[in-house]
Amino acid sequence: MIKHFISPAYLLKISHNWLKPSAIIALVLLSTGVGLGLVWSPADYVQGETVRIMYVHVPASWGAMLAYFGMALLSLYAFLRQNPTAHILTRSMAPTGFCLCIISLVTGAIWGKPTWGTWWVWDARLTSMLILAFLYAGYIVTTSYVKPEQQALKISAILAIIGSINLPIIKWSVDWWHTLHQPASILRLTKPAIHWQMLVPLMIMAFGMAALCFCLFLMQLRTHLAQQKVIASLLRRPSA
Repeated sequence: MIKHFISPAYLLKISHNWLKPSAIIALVLLSTGVGLGLVWSPADYVQGETVRIMYVHVPASWGAMLAYFGMALLSLYAFLRQNPTAHILTRSMAPTGFCLCIISLVTGAIWGKPTWGTWWVWDARLTSMLILAFLYAGYIVTTSYVKPEQQALKISAILAIIGSINLPIIKWSVDWWHTLHQPASILRLTKPAIHWQMLVPLMIMAFGMAALCFCLFLMQLRTHLAQQKVIASLLRRPSA
């Protein structure tokens, strides 16, 4: 069953059918979310207008963590089953996840300056997020420059699997240690501690960014599948 859903033919069909719709959905949702976040949602009673950075920072942070979680699961499957297509899926996720992680760190620094009085502190949440960026970078560098390719894929798969240990640290670091970063306001056991006029544009931005990331992922996937097809055809070509 899993092999069918990650077969090259099925993935090419998905990329062909969903690339344009995902781009349109992303454009509509992000435009709506930005408009509501800048105009309709209220300013925070403590942070004032700077709270609007949340509408980019939070979805980017969620996306970076979810993308790496997906990479870890696919890497585990690829490592156990020796499935090359699973490696292609993971490689297609990595650049987008890395960009989301950088956006999260940059917007967090911009948000932190007026809130904490400094661009950066070695806070548990910030530090673990920085480690996630290094894990993404390590994966991308390994798959791009380490030779032979099969060795690179094994190393990168192990890196993604082991690196997933960092994800629960990011999520619960604000609960486990004394930290400047505020606790979770939405993904918590009790009801969200955020006004609904802030929650609505935030969720719209989150779904919009998810659609954009899916679109970028499909573009990367098509490129990697095309490269794999070219390599396979060259290997089948009889030597002169």
